[in-house]
Amino acid sequence: MALEEYTKKRRFEKTPEPGPGMGKSRFPENYFCVQRHDATRLHYDFRLEMDGVLKSWAVPKGPTLDPGLKHFAAHVEDHPIEYGDFEGNIPAGNYGAGSVMLWDRGTFELLGTGTGAEQMAKGDVKFRLHGEKLTGEFAIVHMKGRGKGNEWLLIKKRDPSAAPGWDVEEHATSVLSGRTQEEIAQNLPARKAKQKTAGAADRVWASSRPAKRGAKTAATPAPAASAAKKKLQKSTGAA
Repeated sequence: MALEEYTKKRRFEKTPEPGPGMGKSRFPENYFCVQRHDATRLHYDFRLEMDGVLKSWAVPKGPTLDPGLKHFAAHVEDHPIEYGDFEGNIPAGNYGAGSVMLWDRGTFELLGTGTGAEQMAKGDVKFRLHGEKLTGEFAIVHMKGRGKGNEWLLIKKRDPSAAPGWDVEEHATSVLSGRTQEEIAQNLPARKAKQKTAGAADRVWASSRPAKRGAKTAATPAPAASAAKKKLQKSTGAA
């Protein structure tokens, strides 16, 4: 998928979402992110940087560190790399209207053989995440011959970072601002000093969408995740 579809769906004079070409240099190579998106239905957008764009999947149940689960992931249009630190409110009347949280971010390593594009074409992408919440080995696998053709599964591999029973909703705060989904929806200020982005608290658009769900306080990151966070902040210039 090319960025034409992303651009076609959005009116940039009406939404704070970034257009292509607005700031690629602030991102490290092999960047990944996960955004918690309270739109028509709450879901998580999982994104891997490949060939200069963010390959994207909508994951209704979110990612998990539980290797016993396989979560459905709908392949959606590519997003520009600039979307990788977006957080804020998409106003009512726009595509994807609702609040968007930067839930996780970091870098990844491709595993196995072949480039990212080659693994995508085969429908079996293997990678290791170095995120603030998600770490370790994962795969995202195309369920060929199903439905619309965009059905994939996001799978956590059994490795030292696996955590049976891990619940994504116990970690529902922003890695960018420390805010909950409700605080983002209400345009409340960040809880801690972070770099300003396209969706920072002082640049978000007002939204008429009410907050829907409660969110629990995020758990303390594991040592490996904390190390990845420091590495990413050094690369991006975050405080």
